[in-house]
Amino acid sequence: MAHKFEIYKDKAGEFRVRFRYNAEILFSTEGYSSKASAKNAIDSIKKNGPEAPIEDNS
Repeated sequence: MAHKFEIYKDKAGEFRVRFRYNAEILFSTEGYSSKASAKNAIDSIKKNGPEAPIEDNS
């Protein structure tokens, strides 16, 4: 699979989500205190992301 969400624990012990396309990290989230909260963030991105407006600040 070329793209995927990853949940990982940072140095501070918080759970974070990053989104990878091939070997490149496209974005990562804020830290969450629980893995369940990180999974909720993924669900929210999947649900709300496709309909998100595009803001061109160029």
